[in-house]
Amino acid sequence: MNPSHFPTTSRRAFLKAAGSTAAVSALAGIKIPFVHAAESSTIEIALVGCGGRGTGAADNALSVSGPPLKLVAMADVSKGRLDGSLQNLKTQHADKIDVPAERQFIGFDGFKHAMDALKPGGVAIFTTPLAFRWVHFQYAIEKGLNVFMEKPLIADAASARKMYALAEESEKKNLKVGVGLMSRHSKSLQELHSRIQDGEIGEIILMRGYRMSGPLASAFSEKWPGTGSELLWQISRFHSFLWASGGCFSDFYIHHIDHCCWMKNAWPVKAQAVGGRHYRYNYVDQNFDSYGVEYTFADNTKFLMDGRCMVGAVPMYNSFAHGSKGLAIISKSGDCGTPSSTYKGQSPDKENLIWQSSDTSAPYQNEWDELVSAIRNDTPYNEVKRGVDASVATSMGRMAAHTGQEITLEDFMACEDVFAPGVEKLTLDSPAFLPCDAEGKYPVPQPGILKKSEYAIPKPA
Repeated sequence: MNPSHFPTTSRRAFLKAAGSTAAVSALAGIKIPFVHAAESSTIEIALVGCGGRGTGAADNALSVSGPPLKLVAMADVSKGRLDGSLQNLKTQHADKIDVPAERQFIGFDGFKHAMDALKPGGVAIFTTPLAFRWVHFQYAIEKGLNVFMEKPLIADAASARKMYALAEESEKKNLKVGVGLMSRHSKSLQELHSRIQDGEIGEIILMRGYRMSGPLASAFSEKWPGTGSELLWQISRFHSFLWASGGCFSDFYIHHIDHCCWMKNAWPVKAQAVGGRHYRYNYVDQNFDSYGVEYTFADNTKFLMDGRCMVGAVPMYNSFAHGSKGLAIISKSGDCGTPSSTYKGQSPDKENLIWQSSDTSAPYQNEWDELVSAIRNDTPYNEVKRGVDASVATSMGRMAAHTGQEITLEDFMACEDVFAPGVEKLTLDSPAFLPCDAEGKYPVPQPGILKKSEYAIPKPA
């Protein structure tokens, strides 16, 4: 990877900006080949999912240097979200926004209309809850469109199998597809990865990842008010429901899991875990408050991933690789926060320092610069399989915690549970996949009791 960087507002900054107005969430001068951009050098963009993530991704896209990118269509199930996103983007990129009312689509079928509005060579951005990822990606492949999709990509094995097959189709069509696992586009982590592969800290024998904080985003939900659509309410609170996000474990912890496995150049073959609901009180969501997962690789080395959402508990948000000769700090703070560093021995003391990164470019922008460069130059670029791999590894750990069982890769991929059956047929009048009970509560994991399923999945009517 050799991403170039163009300073811009980060996607994280846009998350905050978009949250205030909504309930939820390159290369310069290179001519685009005719086959990839029709008769114009302008690359058109359609945004599907207009919450904070979508707004931030669109901002990064419109900030790429060189021939212009233009936002021409938007789709969401919430008009308020779409309006808020459009207004935020206009404040930053007024000259790159052309989304009149007739190209603003509300409803579950809006993704088709938004993609239909694109010319050949356009890019569809998918930032809806993950349950819709395979549905939207399948249509993009049919249309021959390039794609940027947010992580995670799947929460259940049924969706993973679909996405692996769709990844093959997209590669055969030479589509350029980026996935929002931006750690791989951090120049600091790229250099760290190279140093680890060159043996700077010896053989990796243990890795550790931590994301410990107070309650985050929509991971804690009180009862559905009982009016309006329960399905749309769940989408607005997507971190609370496994069908929509994989819960807080999948959505919050996947970055550490992805970049630690990258440093190891391997994916885990099994996971065992603990976790529990300590402070849920009036909350009805499906998440645990704490998770502790031990992943095992084929060579029997371990990766420990700890997550916690508790007020007043010690905050930790970093990751480490321990080698036979030394230690690496992968992320000092955040999903992939700089500086990364390496040390002799296992103590990160100043006198033991071997190397410390100096690059401060934004990986959120880097990933877009690389994707657009691949589109303009028609070079291979497809991150879907790796994105599914990371989502599967994450889901293995979550399933191990929720069932209280050791879960192998084969166990997870063989699981027949479908979290969002019939997601491709939804309308604004559809009932929720997961209806609440008479007390307004939803089924939660029962480790050791439900050993093969993460929760009591309702039987189809």
